[in-house]
Amino acid sequence: MDRFISEGIEGRENRLGQGAKPIISREADKETIRKASEADRQSVKAAKAAWEASSDKTASDETFRRFLSALVQNIDV
Repeated sequence: MDRFISEGIEGRENRLGQGAKPIISREADKETIRKASEADRQSVKAAKAAWEASSDKTASDETFRRFLSALVQNIDV
């Protein structure tokens, strides 16, 4: 509310750096996740466990699945 009073309607917009930071980085984690999923293609949980062990990061099953889905997204148009 203070930003609205001091800056007007522009003060209500989110500033850079606000909000939750991504758990999985496309640049940093792409190759490690790809290698983990290639080792066990049938089990997402096993690939997630391998990635967590190698990267010291944790993510929910749904977050990991979303990232895998984005990696293998069909780009044919």
